[in-house]
Parts: sequence; structure tokens; C-alpha cells
Amino acid sequence: MKKIIAFVICAFSASAVWAMLPPLTPEQQATADLAKAKTAYGDKVNGYKLCMIQNTLANRFKVAGTPAPAACAEVPPFVPPTAVTAAAPPAAPPAAPAAPAKK
Repeated sequence: MKKIIAFVICAFSASAVWAMLPPLTPEQQATADLAKAKTAYGDKVNGYKLCMIQNTLANRFKVAGTPAPAACAEVPPFVPPTAVTAAAPPAAPPAAPAAPAKK
């Protein structure tokens, strides 16, 4: 029971610390985006390699008359995400509401 209480206290204190962190700078955000893109690309490459191995094994143990395994979609080369350097143009100010007609 003491371990559960200690865990809950640590979880709440950690969430309070995370809430106090300042926002990321543009450089830090770009680095985080690049790391996220590299991880996603690595997952795609690993999925392709797994598909190739599964097809190899399926062909090795294929019984006569069964269809061939599906072809694997080859992964395109890695392209790092582009950073948006120019800010979006400001939106036009809203038009003033029309005055109601008097009777």
C-alpha cells in the first residue's frame, strides 16, 4: 500500500513539473520534429524488412496451389521535414456587423 501511495505522489509531482516547463524554442521544435520523422521512417523501413522476410518464409513453405504472398511496398528515401520559416499572413479583420434596421 505504501508503494502505491508513493507512486501516486510521484506521478502528481511529475505532472506538476511538466506543467511548469516553458514552451519549446523553434530550434528545439525543429529538432523534435526531425527526430519524430526519423523514428517514423525507421518504423516504415522495419515494416518493409519484416514484410520481405515474411514473404521469403511464405515462399519457402508454400504449398502447391496457394496464391503467392502480397508484394511489399518499397519505402521511398528519407526526406527531412521542412521548417516553416515564413509566418502565415495575418487574416483580414472581421467586418463590422451591420446595424439593425429601425422601424
